[in-house]
Amino acid sequence: MARGDETSTPLPRVCIIGAGCSGFTTAKRLQDYGIPFDIFESSDDIGGNWYYKNPNGMSSCYQSLHIDTSKWRLAFEDYPVPEVWPDYPHHSDLLRYFHDYVDHFGLRKFIHFNTAVEKAERREGGGWDITLSSGETRLYDALCVANGHHWDARIPDYPGAFNGEQIHSHNYRTPFEPVDCVGKRVLVVGMGNSAMDVASELSQRPIAEKLFVSARRGVWVLPKYYNGEPLDKNPAPAWMPKKMRQKLGERFIKKLVGKMSDYGLPEPEIGPFESHATVSGEFLLRAGSGDITMKGAIEKLDGNGVVFKDGSREEIDVIVWATGYDISFPFFDEPSFKADSDNCPPPLFKRILKPDTPDLFYMGLGQPLPTLVNFAEQQSKLVAAYLAGEYAPPPADEMHRIITADEEYHTGQFYDSRRHTIQLDFDVYVRDILKEIEAGKKRAAKAGNPRPVPARTMEQA
Repeated sequence: MARGDETSTPLPRVCIIGAGCSGFTTAKRLQDYGIPFDIFESSDDIGGNWYYKNPNGMSSCYQSLHIDTSKWRLAFEDYPVPEVWPDYPHHSDLLRYFHDYVDHFGLRKFIHFNTAVEKAERREGGGWDITLSSGETRLYDALCVANGHHWDARIPDYPGAFNGEQIHSHNYRTPFEPVDCVGKRVLVVGMGNSAMDVASELSQRPIAEKLFVSARRGVWVLPKYYNGEPLDKNPAPAWMPKKMRQKLGERFIKKLVGKMSDYGLPEPEIGPFESHATVSGEFLLRAGSGDITMKGAIEKLDGNGVVFKDGSREEIDVIVWATGYDISFPFFDEPSFKADSDNCPPPLFKRILKPDTPDLFYMGLGQPLPTLVNFAEQQSKLVAAYLAGEYAPPPADEMHRIITADEEYHTGQFYDSRRHTIQLDFDVYVRDILKEIEAGKKRAAKAGNPRPVPARTMEQA
């Protein structure tokens, strides 16, 4: 029996935007509690970012992509990954796993495919008017935003103009699609994980004539394996103080990979934990083998070439911009629900709750190390308990104090960048949120387990 069936009091009806891993794991938890919901997905199937050639244009998968997180860290806790999987599965393996999960828990019947949420508008006093691409408007008691943050590609502005072909890594599929890079002089801009993979693939001698990588600063590139095991399989325990974790981790990483200059790369001016981790099993080999030529920051675009800040100029045929994404919620008109000009989302308690909006939840809005795949699965524990009246957050002023402290803990060590506004340590976060849920259960019980979001929409059930 679903938990929501244990009482005659109706539960609120929830709208979930997006049927990627954050959306459908949230749905599974709501189902466990008997909370009614609908999922709206703009594409023709589930998977979001991991749906290769997703017709809604929101997937950044390329044909050769293997996830940088090992199978030991990305599995949903109530649905194990197949034992036959390799340590680092291909994107097609992950998508099949998603499909199996959705079908195993009977979630597909709740998903409205080829239906985008065009507008989400909160009513005065609570509840949401959800306008769909079909032209229909529905009323929901609560809203879970799970539209992802790796789809609104960002390309920086530079002086000048470029006459060759250029794409964002979001649109890269193969060395031949959508741009044929064979025999070309290719520039990859960026040093994140996508840049590592694309540069490693294109730098192979039968493909690009010459492969350049432009970076404003050096980064630490970590291998995928250590002593024959995935590097992320045995992390430092979450209870360990942050400074100790970082100190021990920095010592380990520097011993493991040596100096970046040993591979012909620029030396980082920051420590290994002062930027988002860049992981690649191949990039260091390609760089050390002379297949990659490093360049500094771009000064300007110059017709058939690019001028760099050191004054050098290279003739370039193709630019691949691996320059990240903007956090976007196109269905919101209300500015306080959206990310600001610095790519910072609204202040959120435990990266989920907006203190002054008790019926709005942001799911999967984080860049957790090591993985995003099962991040919302953990968050959904708090959301479902909250909607069922089994969890109560602290008072608003205490929530704001905790938000500030949490943000300093998770992002304080990173250099200032749009890339680092939603960073967090997965293991520490999960340990913390489980403690918070237990504290919230006591608060809720003391108050008589009231439901913070009333069920106004039973006529739509």
